Amino acid sequence: MGLSALMPTLVGAGCDGSRSPSSPGVDQRHPVLDLSFRITEQFRPFALIAPGFEQVDETDVGRIRGLRRADEVPVAPFVAVELGVEAMSEAGVAVGLVGSDGDFVLAAYDPGKRTVSIEVRRLGRTTAVADAEVTLEAPFGFAFVLCENQVTAVADTGKGWQPLVTSRDGVSALVDLRDPATLAEYAFAFGTKTDAADVVVRTVRAGAFGYTGLRDPHLVQRPDGSALVQGGKVYLTFTCAGMGFFQQAHWGVFTLDLGDPTRLEQVAQLYSRRDGLLLGDHAGQLIVDDARPAPVGVSSWGDFAFDGVHVRHAASSEDLLQGVHLLETEPLDLPTDVSSWDPSFTRTDDRWYVAFVESPSQDPFVFHPALAVGLPGKSYADDLELVAADDTLREGEGTIIQQVDGAWHVLASDAASQTYPVYDLAMKALGTLDAPYGTNIPHPQVVNLPGGAHLMVTFDGTQYAEEVLGYGGHGDVVVMAAQ
Repeated sequence: MGLSALMPTLVGAGCDGSRSPSSPGVDQRHPVLDLSFRITEQFRPFALIAPGFEQVDETDVGRIRGLRRADEVPVAPFVAVELGVEAMSEAGVAVGLVGSDGDFVLAAYDPGKRTVSIEVRRLGRTTAVADAEVTLEAPFGFAFVLCENQVTAVADTGKGWQPLVTSRDGVSALVDLRDPATLAEYAFAFGTKTDAADVVVRTVRAGAFGYTGLRDPHLVQRPDGSALVQGGKVYLTFTCAGMGFFQQAHWGVFTLDLGDPTRLEQVAQLYSRRDGLLLGDHAGQLIVDDARPAPVGVSSWGDFAFDGVHVRHAASSEDLLQGVHLLETEPLDLPTDVSSWDPSFTRTDDRWYVAFVESPSQDPFVFHPALAVGLPGKSYADDLELVAADDTLREGEGTIIQQVDGAWHVLASDAASQTYPVYDLAMKALGTLDAPYGTNIPHPQVVNLPGGAHLMVTFDGTQYAEEVLGYGGHGDVVVMAAQ
């Protein structure tokens, strides 16, 4: 893909000399435009339970009569329970979450009726909120997946995990598992719905839900924009695609082996606690700073309902690079009066620059890249003023502030032209990356390698089981190397 000179009409230029296009940090060299990227790897990360985040992991379980309730409880409403079923009676099999009072949310299979169902018992009354006809013969894998309030029954008959039936509205009408007090009453459970029959189980695993794909990569960086690399591995955040739409996704931290970019390992699960709920906000950036609390910026997709999105933030002293975390965030005061997402933070010349997406409408979607900057010595959240926004784009997102060979750029992705626009720190359009553009709106995360080489890590729009789950389960990881 060749370079193209983009000269958009930019809005909101800085209104004083300290924030004008001649601001410190603007570089006249543009080495990123000399790079030519080509795809070297494309692969599909998939895990019902994120490796390393198992809370229950048993083998040779044996015969179970009735529902066995484990001691372990979910941290957030993003979990899965997997069974390896060896044999079953007419009672079939059930798996999911059971409350301390006997209420439950289950995926169940009835071999007599050849029906898989999602069932909710609330205040002693059981309701089948969704079902589907299917024939399952032992041995097979059977799983319950909860992403936000959406429950999906999943089976593996030898060809990998496939969803059979799913329900969000039916479940949420009876119980809100985003409520921390409600979720705390539920523990992982598996077996049969009745004590009069049993099921033979080979294995049982339960824990934090993993991903049906990964998207929105963003380097974990230090305040000066340098990537966090340890032991030959670079740290990135990804949106973990869930079984459903945007609300069913959540956020995670991964390492990518620079010697083998197909080796991705999840090291942290990040959820949001806000507005009294546990949510899967995602599409953001982590900054690490040993000297002080560092910015965490994330987009409020966790409760998206086509009526607004905004960037949220926290100044965190926690080690967010490992374990499970509930982020306490608040809205970031960006210089815009419309929706925003995809924050990217970098401090250069004693100023914080914040790139983000502006969106005047989400129905239909209209969005474009923008850049804000603060005053010298101020924090990333104080007195931000708009540098400019490229409102010539109608589907432009994936904003990333990136230094390449000593020069700073704002990178973005434009669905209409299927290019990656490149801007300087005055938001002057410089051209486009020479890189293949796949499906969806891939984010152009460039990675500077030791020795001067460069990778680009992005994603595409390949869906997972769209016929059952609808749009939202997309995310092949695509890795490119620069010539």
